[in-house]
Amino acid sequence: MQNKTPRNRGVVVIGGGLAGLVTSILLAKRQLSVTLIEKKKYPFHRVCGEYISNEARPFLVREQLFPNEFQPPEISELELTSTNGKAVIVPLDLGGFGISRYAFDDFLYRKAVDAGVTFMLGQEAENVQFEDGHFDVRIGATTLACDVVLGAFGKRSKLDHVMNRGFITQRSPFAGIKYHMISDHPEPRISLHNFRNGYCGIIRIEGGKTNLCYLTHRDSLREHRDIRSMEEAVLFRNPFIKRVFENAEFILPRPEVINEISFATKTPVHDHLLMAGDAAGMITPLCGNGMAMAIHSAGIASDCISSFMNGELSRHDMERRYAADWTALFSRRLWIGRQVQRLFGQPAASSLAVEIARNSSALTRWIVSATHGKEF
Repeated sequence: MQNKTPRNRGVVVIGGGLAGLVTSILLAKRQLSVTLIEKKKYPFHRVCGEYISNEARPFLVREQLFPNEFQPPEISELELTSTNGKAVIVPLDLGGFGISRYAFDDFLYRKAVDAGVTFMLGQEAENVQFEDGHFDVRIGATTLACDVVLGAFGKRSKLDHVMNRGFITQRSPFAGIKYHMISDHPEPRISLHNFRNGYCGIIRIEGGKTNLCYLTHRDSLREHRDIRSMEEAVLFRNPFIKRVFENAEFILPRPEVINEISFATKTPVHDHLLMAGDAAGMITPLCGNGMAMAIHSAGIASDCISSFMNGELSRHDMERRYAADWTALFSRRLWIGRQVQRLFGQPAASSLAVEIARNSSALTRWIVSATHGKEF
């Protein structure tokens, strides 16, 4: 029989993205001791499509975490183009809004500080060990003892190697590249443009800016001497992408880049750590729903952790409940996203995707619905 007495060592959250920040805020609001470790210092940019599905809006409003101060653009339609420039525009029934990670993460960081979360910024967790019912988290010469660790360290981390997570040994061929710019991109629209071995998302974000973020295969990068040469040779074959690049005013001095993006199956619990956000599983970027999923995973993680810390659940039951809830909410969406991705990045397949969207609104809406969740 496992002990169900209240815990008092607190919670350590590793990673200060959406999942980590929102979980820490929710736990701190419930009077729990929370320490968040983040290797960077806010504000900073992340490679991200910067679109949040409205499934997350009721939750954000309810928890006073909706970023009203930035007046994020409302998104209500999807533009889809093939590698050769065929295009279709379809409505997004649920819709969403656009906001940069630079602004939103910093906004949530300030909310977390106000809620009483302790931050260790500019530092990185090097190891996590579980023994005798508690964790030791090593950060340089410091070791934190805690009752629960939430792994919210993103797509790939040194800790994935340390913990021998299965997916980390599988090489991934994908790289993500992001720009911010000033452009004439229509405010209510998110565009998804195909090119050989990849696809490019464009969306308006706060302050009149536009986010352009694309996923490409490393073979395309290897063929050319630098990113710009690759863009001109590969992305510009889609006339929609070429027009954006040639007419936009770029804001960032250089693009943000991340390599080895993996869509391999992960697990929501590993060696007693609860995983959230991309650390638990990443939906393909073309589905545009990773940010909402990270926020939702924070909600279910905080509920399970709170019940454990208050002595209402054993550790075994906390882990089992979180894994079951996470799987029920996200595993089907991740699988469908991987199947839909096969229609993108190749001339024939992307043209087929556009034709499907043109001729079968019911099927298109089903695909969009299947890769999005319900309001929570």
